[in-house]
Amino acid sequence: MEECKLVLIVRTDLKMTKGKIAAQCGHATLACYKTLLASNPALLAHWERTGQAKIALQIASEDDLLLLQATAQSLNLCARDIQDAGRTQIAAGSRTVLGIGPGPVRLINEVTGHLKLL
Repeated sequence: MEECKLVLIVRTDLKMTKGKIAAQCGHATLACYKTLLASNPALLAHWERTGQAKIALQIASEDDLLLLQATAQSLNLCARDIQDAGRTQIAAGSRTVLGIGPGPVRLINEVTGHLKLL
């Protein structure tokens, strides 16, 4: 199996605090993990054995985030968006973070290679 990673794509237009970003990235990581645990445990185990690479990236809008999600899903990558509960800083239902993967680096880079690091 080839090298794998998980990317966490954070919306910068929401102006979340660092703590909020960390919590939302945690939600996205867990959502992707649980999805792959059910659908592709062999890929998940490979990712775990090879260092569990995670990369945080930034995106400027919900529309751009949704486009990336559709592109990732068209390549059969796990792509889970997180919608905030609205208890603190963000309006309920706001999409805050998109997790893509874990999956092959080559495929994930096709979707996210143009994005900047958070």
